[in-house]
Amino acid sequence: MEQSSIPSAQILVEHCKAYGIENIVISPGSRNAPLTLSFTEDSFFTCYSIVDERCAAFFALGIAQQIRRPVAAVCTSGSALLNYYPAVAEAFYSDIPLVIISADRPGYKIDIGDGQTIRQDNVFDRHIGYSANLKQDVSHATDRLERYAPHLLGDSGVEVSQTKVEHFNLGEIQKALVFATEKNGPVHINIPFEEPLYDMVYKGQEPKGRLVKKNDSVEFSDFNDFASIWNNAERKMVLVGSNPPNEVEQKCLDLFAQDPSVILMTETTSNLHHPSFFTSIDSIVAPIEKSDNKKELFEALRPEVLLTFGGLIVSKKIKAFLREYRPKHHWHIDLKKANNTFFGLTHHFKRNPNAFLKSFLSNAQETSSDYFSFWNSRKGNYESRRERYLQKIPFSDMLVFEKVLKRIPENYQLQLANSSAVRYAQLFDLNASLQVFCNRGTSGIDGSVSTAVGASIHYESPTLLITGDLSLLYDSNGLWNNYVRSDFRIIVVNNGGGGIFRILPGHRETSNFRTFFETPQNLQISHLCEMYGFDFVSAQDSQSLEKALDDFYGSSEKPKLLEIKTPSSVNDQILLEYFDFVS
Repeated sequence: MEQSSIPSAQILVEHCKAYGIENIVISPGSRNAPLTLSFTEDSFFTCYSIVDERCAAFFALGIAQQIRRPVAAVCTSGSALLNYYPAVAEAFYSDIPLVIISADRPGYKIDIGDGQTIRQDNVFDRHIGYSANLKQDVSHATDRLERYAPHLLGDSGVEVSQTKVEHFNLGEIQKALVFATEKNGPVHINIPFEEPLYDMVYKGQEPKGRLVKKNDSVEFSDFNDFASIWNNAERKMVLVGSNPPNEVEQKCLDLFAQDPSVILMTETTSNLHHPSFFTSIDSIVAPIEKSDNKKELFEALRPEVLLTFGGLIVSKKIKAFLREYRPKHHWHIDLKKANNTFFGLTHHFKRNPNAFLKSFLSNAQETSSDYFSFWNSRKGNYESRRERYLQKIPFSDMLVFEKVLKRIPENYQLQLANSSAVRYAQLFDLNASLQVFCNRGTSGIDGSVSTAVGASIHYESPTLLITGDLSLLYDSNGLWNNYVRSDFRIIVVNNGGGGIFRILPGHRETSNFRTFFETPQNLQISHLCEMYGFDFVSAQDSQSLEKALDDFYGSSEKPKLLEIKTPSSVNDQILLEYFDFVS
């Protein structure tokens, strides 16, 4: 097996192998040639070529999201690295193990006017788990060092200096890869290379590192005090944000569902299901906001104990409620983070949620209460009203989501873009066989296409991405690769711009609003499909939508995209009137 002749490249590749990092996403360049050649020459690695670095990082994030192990993204020097930042921030807030590996120019060529040079060390400073800034090898291109940077050679000779460099680099690489493996977060390894970059040598030695196995076990403190508080509370709310599928055992969920003092609120991204759960949070909270006895109802909903786990919450209404009507106790379960989202956090259980719940609920007792029954009756009320409302509204975003979501085949992976797509999805129940994902770490529209394509690679069943027109267009380069499966599906709800701004406070029907907030567009999405080899189908009313969905999920030689055009002028009004109607 051949590897780069540069020692630091050899050590890094060997350690990626030792730590089980099999998936490598490479963007083209010259400075990263020692890494590209070494990774692609080793059959242990599965390498993907993605030209656009922003897309490449989200593509890698999508793979890591599915396999839940570190995935590496490799780029050349200069501004290429900066394009990784959106995905790095998403990985940081979503606890996804993304390993960023950037080739760099020698330090003595930075800030002297040389091409493709920027200050790459610590470039992700505030959004990274660990930054490993490796030292340049002195045994490679020694003649250049003697000429340009003799201080790097020291007084001990090349061999001794190189040993010190390798010892330092080895320690930094191990720290970074241990963090990615054990802490599930992004890390950055920056590695300077001097020319020549393309020389190869035969390398047969075993890696110097070791495979680190994750250990999620964290010792518990005594549960007695917490169990006592839980068992004596008549109003307990469990609120779950984004959560990986199959993370919590069903018997734990059943115990929550059996307790009359518990209401469990889930979001579409929670991947938790039970007939007793509250799956449309805004449909509960919005009617209270509009009620004449608002304060009385909010006090009745206010939990004594709030138990949370999972990632970020989509619903702004539940956040506003819990910030205004804070529970006496807010406990959060997570191995790493305890976001004080509601400004009232009282305890952080540093444990895997499933392990915690299994232990904690063994001490829990059902508490006599009308908390669940009261709010469950209101849930039934809004569900029946929702059905009546859907029968009376014209073709619009809301009607489209109702029709689209109930027609998704079983066992699909559902990737939701941010903005309108994930918000509309919160209003409806989903088939429990679906696995749902959305980049809620930073909640940006960038990268939704790339993430979905990357995630589809390691998902056995087909993948569906539901997105708005701006999210699709913003990340259309995510389709610029050779890894889009023929069973990959995209549904684009095209309301001609950023329609979500029409339902947010501050909307004004002015030219400035349309130009700088709604940003209307009339680009032809069919042209994207032609360029990227997608079968294209369109719908503009209920009849054409139902017809399109009849064939959309059938087997095909090409991936498919369904564009659904909706009227931007009425979408916001229909959504806002929905909350009035269910009230």
